[in-house]
Amino acid sequence: MEAMLIQYPWLDELLMGFLGLSWKHVVMWLIGATLIYLAVKKDYEPALLLPIGFGAVLANIPHSSAISKVVGEEGFLWVLYQGGIANELFPVLIFVAIGAMCDFTPLIRRPIVMLFAAAAQFGIFATAVLATLMGFSFEHAASIGIIGAADGPTTIYVASRFAQDLLGPLSVAAYSYMSLVPVIQPPVIKALTTSAERKIKMGYENEEPVSRTAKFLFPILIVLIAGMVAPISVALIGSLMFGNILKESGVVDNLSNAAQSELANLVTLLLGITIGGTMSAERFLTVEVAMIMALGAVAFVFDTAGGVLFAKLLNIFSKEKMNPMIGACGISAFPMSGRVIAKMALKEDPTNFIIQHAIGVNVAGQVASVVAGGLVLALIPALAK
Repeated sequence: MEAMLIQYPWLDELLMGFLGLSWKHVVMWLIGATLIYLAVKKDYEPALLLPIGFGAVLANIPHSSAISKVVGEEGFLWVLYQGGIANELFPVLIFVAIGAMCDFTPLIRRPIVMLFAAAAQFGIFATAVLATLMGFSFEHAASIGIIGAADGPTTIYVASRFAQDLLGPLSVAAYSYMSLVPVIQPPVIKALTTSAERKIKMGYENEEPVSRTAKFLFPILIVLIAGMVAPISVALIGSLMFGNILKESGVVDNLSNAAQSELANLVTLLLGITIGGTMSAERFLTVEVAMIMALGAVAFVFDTAGGVLFAKLLNIFSKEKMNPMIGACGISAFPMSGRVIAKMALKEDPTNFIIQHAIGVNVAGQVASVVAGGLVLALIPALAK
């Protein structure tokens, strides 16, 4: 073959794709195909896993022009990475869209649910400690732990600060496990609760309507409080609450609708395929990535357990018992987690409707995950000194 290439140099350019192909590229094609299969056939986070899977295929074609870093000939995935991930623009824009979709009414009505959301962030810090013990650097361990927030944009945002080389596997782990909430949470909850606890009913008495003024002021107050506590979190919580105030103001419906639809769809598309473009074989097929995927599952289990156990602890001191399953909704996988827990309650007792309580905790989890991400951003540089 070498003699033929010397005799016919034009063959080198014609066959460079085949000559550069290795088994690692083929494995990455299979991983990309698996993500596409999960998105199309299983409906697991299709808006993200489909672009990520296809981006992974594009990134693992030898000499792919999609990821070229040659000056003047940069591939479009590399350009998107530099313009949207490396500078944290895409995650911030996604938060604007999420904020415009969120209704914080249940959280405003029952601020106590923030306690459940805080408890359900236990997995972030437990997993970060575990990752550190397994040999990851402090910054990488924190980025791995944030998978437990069950919030893809937060994971990407933190990873783009502390672990850009692990951005691909961290994002895939976060979104994969978010789509597996119905699989991961039920067995953990059943292991920690009795059938009698899962049948506890929660009433809806004395629920006052939330005024429009309260809903309007809520995002402003949250930004001020979170910003003063952890200024580094302002980009995250500020973009989330900016999207929400667009919705709650009631005077810019066009902007709110654009954030919920056009902005969300466009940035999700670009974010997904760009993340897939970071999943090159040399970065992804490592023992380190296998450990990250395993730790991501651990983070979700710890989060679920933390929320449930905290609810059980509160029940010890409370006259009005709560269904401990709602503690598991404190993660950010909204509204999937709330629906899963509501279905579990109905399965135990067809007359037990806890959907509003579960969704309320789930909404609080959305805010708590962003705050937790901000705390990680603030604490890591200080602790690493």
